[in-house]
Amino acid sequence: MTQEQSSLLLARRDPSQNLARFYRIEITPDLFGGVVLIRNWGRIGHHGQERRHWFADLPDAQREQQLWLRRKLRRGYGTQDADGGNA
Repeated sequence: MTQEQSSLLLARRDPSQNLARFYRIEITPDLFGGVVLIRNWGRIGHHGQERRHWFADLPDAQREQQLWLRRKLRRGYGTQDADGGNA
């Protein structure tokens, strides 16, 4: 079974509040047959912080990814495409 990488990039910008934040949620296979959900967030242009969550199978990781996506969309983040524009 092959597992492919899944990544979502979100951004929240408000120039009036000097707000420029990103949030990345990525699913990637680990070396032991499981998957890792990697959350990376911070100010745009900086490395930010990172947290990793390990899962035994892909469906569990995808459910967690969707949970974080819904949370961030409620907080005002919007999806970004590969070149940095709004999707």
